[in-house]
Amino acid sequence: MNLKEIINRVMSKNKKDKAKEKEAVKAEEKVEKATEKAKKEAKAEEKDPIEQLKGEVAKEKDKFLRLFAEFENYKKRTSRERIELFKTANEEVMVALLPVLDDFNRGLNEIKKADNDELLKGMELIKNKLFTTLSQKGLTTVETQKGDAFDVELHEAITQIPAPSDDMKGKIIDIVEVGYKLGEKIIRYPKVVVGQ
Repeated sequence: MNLKEIINRVMSKNKKDKAKEKEAVKAEEKVEKATEKAKKEAKAEEKDPIEQLKGEVAKEKDKFLRLFAEFENYKKRTSRERIELFKTANEEVMVALLPVLDDFNRGLNEIKKADNDELLKGMELIKNKLFTTLSQKGLTTVETQKGDAFDVELHEAITQIPAPSDDMKGKIIDIVEVGYKLGEKIIRYPKVVVGQ
């Protein structure tokens, strides 16, 4: 090997070393920039944890309030359903007892015709006791009188007859069967005869 070749090799080696040095310097600069950036982000994150925690607390509080409201709605709904269940159970019993109450009224009317005071008092006591017990459970009569205006939502017309006078047209002439309410719900509409 001659001297020129050795010098060329050394020179090319120096060029390669310089290129590698430049690359190393660039890499070091990148590492320093990345380190500085990481430090800045760490400082920013040090400020953010408080904000981050506040955000998480707000989210959890919102979840809690929603869950609490949902639970309150559930309690109200189940309470209403339970009350409705008791009302419908009462309604079936009440509807089944209404014919018995009607029979008592018919029996009392017949006993009044027979003019037996002792029997009349006994039947009235039993009827009153039955009606008082049913009233305590929420049963009331639908107030209907002869001469009242006929209301489709409150009365059931079983027939129409010619009105005895003009002022009785569209009004109740006779009550065939008494109506009853359980609370606010009508469980049997009064059956009436309407003048036309």
